[in-house]
Amino acid sequence: MNRKYGQLTGSAIGLILKELVRRAIVVIRQNRLSFNSTAKLGYDGISADVFTNADLAAQEVYIKMLREVFPKFGIVAEESNLVVPCTLKKNKVYFTIDPLDGTKAFTRGQSHGIGTMISLVYDDEVIASAVGDVNTQEIFYYRPDSDKVHRLFTNPEMHEQLVIDGSKTLKDQRWLIRDPACEYSSFVQSLFDPKGENQFKYSTSDGSIGIMMARLWKSEVGAVILKPGIQTPWDFQPIYGISKKLGFLCLEIEMINEKVVGNGGYIIDQVLKQTHGEIFFIHHNCFSEFYNLIRSFNGR
Repeated sequence: MNRKYGQLTGSAIGLILKELVRRAIVVIRQNRLSFNSTAKLGYDGISADVFTNADLAAQEVYIKMLREVFPKFGIVAEESNLVVPCTLKKNKVYFTIDPLDGTKAFTRGQSHGIGTMISLVYDDEVIASAVGDVNTQEIFYYRPDSDKVHRLFTNPEMHEQLVIDGSKTLKDQRWLIRDPACEYSSFVQSLFDPKGENQFKYSTSDGSIGIMMARLWKSEVGAVILKPGIQTPWDFQPIYGISKKLGFLCLEIEMINEKVVGNGGYIIDQVLKQTHGEIFFIHHNCFSEFYNLIRSFNGR
C-alpha cells in the first residue's frame, strides 16, 4: 500500500517510536522509588484502578514529541482520557498510547510485568507498534511498511529479528493465561484438566499485558488466552499489531449451550469494546490443531 506520512518515511517513524519508548522507560525508571499513586475508577465502571505521577510523566514524553512531529495525526491515550482528533483530510491516522502498562505491578515494586506501549493506526490497520519492558529495557517493535518484528536490547544495543518456529505444535508448548484456569470457560478448563484427554501445560502472568504477550513473541509460550472483558485501544492495538505480524491469529471463542462457537477474527476498534468470548492468540500454523480441539470438545 502506498501510504503517505508527510515528509517522513516508514523507517523514520520506526526510529521515532523506538526513541519515544526508550525515553518513556527512562522516565518510569526514574520514578520507581518515589511516586504518588491515585485511585481511579476502572473502565468497566466497577473495578478499582490506579495511576501514578510516573504514568503522567511518561504520557507527557509521548505527547510532546508526537504533537511536534505529527501535528495532524490523532492521539488516543489512557491517562485523562486524552483524545486528539486526526485532522488529515483523506485518511484516519492516530497513535494509541499506554504510558505505563502494568501500573499496579509498578506500585508493588515488581521486577517484571511493567511496560509502556505505543501503536500507529492508519485507516483501521495497525501499521506500527512498539512495546517496551521497563525492567529489562528491551523494546519489541515493527515499523510501517515492514514485515519484520524486532527485539531491541538497549544496553548494550543489539537487534534480533523475531521469527516463530512453525514446526512446533500447541501440544509441544505451554499456554499462557492471566487468571486461574477455573475462571475460564469449560472449553479452556478441559485443555488444562490433568485428568482430561489433552493435558496441555500452562503458565499464568500478571501485570502488563504487553510484557505478557512478549513471552509469546519470544516463543516462551505457544498460545495466549484472554478472558472476556473490556479491551481498550491503547492496551489491545499494540499487541494485536505485533502478534499479527508474527503470524498469530486473534480468535474470539464463545461458549453457547456448552458448545464452542467461533466468532471469527477479532476486530480492533477505536472505542472501548465489551467482548463476550475469550480471545485466543494462536499461530496460523497451529490453526488446524486448534480447530480439532474445538471439534473434539463439541463432539463429547
